[in-house]
Amino acid sequence: MDRLPKSKELVAGFWLWQVKSMEEAIECSARSFDDTEVEIRQVFEAEDFGAEFIRLREQEERLRAQMGKK
Repeated sequence: MDRLPKSKELVAGFWLWQVKSMEEAIECSARSFDDTEVEIRQVFEAEDFGAEFIRLREQEERLRAQMGKK
């Protein structure tokens, strides 16, 4: 069986930054990662989708709890 070569460098990973804008995220990545390719993605929280989403999530949690009791 062939073994993959061991890498002495970081080949993948992720950071989570809480910033106010995409521009701030770009500035942070430029300061932190000089000549490295970086992909920036926005992360959403439930509150970002409004009250209806939160209500539906709570309803789903109640239904799952009921199903678990049976």
